[in-house]
Amino acid sequence: MTESKQRPNSIWKFLGRLGPTYALFVVIGLFSILDYQYGSQSFFSARNARVIANSAALVAVPALGMTMIIIAGGIDLSAGTALTLCGTALAVAFRDHTVPIGQDEATFWIVCALAAGLGVGVVCGLINGLIIAMAEIVPFIVTLGTMTIFLGIGQVLASESTVYPEPDHLPDWLRHLCYTGSNSEYYWFDFLHVPSSALIAIVLGLAVAALMHFSVFGRNVVAVGSNPATARLCGIRVGMTTVAVYAFSGVFVAVGALLYFANVKNGNPSDGTGKELEIIAAVVLGGGSLSGGRGSVLGTIIGALIIKSISSGCTMLSIPNTYTHIIIGIIIIIAVLIDGLRSGKPKWLFDRMR
Repeated sequence: MTESKQRPNSIWKFLGRLGPTYALFVVIGLFSILDYQYGSQSFFSARNARVIANSAALVAVPALGMTMIIIAGGIDLSAGTALTLCGTALAVAFRDHTVPIGQDEATFWIVCALAAGLGVGVVCGLINGLIIAMAEIVPFIVTLGTMTIFLGIGQVLASESTVYPEPDHLPDWLRHLCYTGSNSEYYWFDFLHVPSSALIAIVLGLAVAALMHFSVFGRNVVAVGSNPATARLCGIRVGMTTVAVYAFSGVFVAVGALLYFANVKNGNPSDGTGKELEIIAAVVLGGGSLSGGRGSVLGTIIGALIIKSISSGCTMLSIPNTYTHIIIGIIIIIAVLIDGLRSGKPKWLFDRMR
């Protein structure tokens, strides 16, 4: 292939790799200017940066699990309701099965409550993975069904209402996990006013990146997402890999639920409706391919930052949420188009460019 034929694909591949980073800078710069001219002039401030970082962490943590799923060629539409199901389970556990902080058995029951939330997330992921792998049903259909199942279970668990735990049952570290104020005592590091939720997202992101780049399991996930038939011929157990990926994703959903619970201090299963779209959007905006085989941990975190920066900027400019959703939707479509162009689609366009 000549250099002229290679150039179009190279341009789009370059945009696919660095586009999310440039897009984040453009979004921050644009809203900083607009807010300076028409808003409260507080978008480009340390406080708002902490708020955006915390909000992005709530999306990025479950999106790390979604990144693995999308790289493996799957999708999980139940991530939002599974997340709030875990959050509801945590709220119920802290309301009914813990004791006030300071009592002898407080630590034991707190650990049990956290284990219950983690267990619910893993079970949700396992259910999805087992059905997809054993019944060989399209992940979109399976997770569409489990999405409503998890929502219904959460509503039964919460008696169709919001669950509020006892305030004196919550440890200080949990109550301040999503703190974004100016009191240094509530941060992990006095000299670094970064929300604990954001630090957790960074640590988990590094762990996922290491898993995907330096382990046999990570290479198997990429192989399954790129071409399941070829992966099977190479001796990779596609079914077991799929189950493991969805189970791992359940862990990140559970940790995301812990952050969500720490942020709102309650559990409401109905809040999960629509959250899966933000989670998937973060992966797509970060360069993940819905056709499988490609995704980036750093890109996913940047994608979450883009979404929450847009939401914050629109709020400060008093732009209604309806228009915010339209803006984010347009950006998602552009990201998907870039992914298609990076793969040489549509063919008629590249034929003309050559």
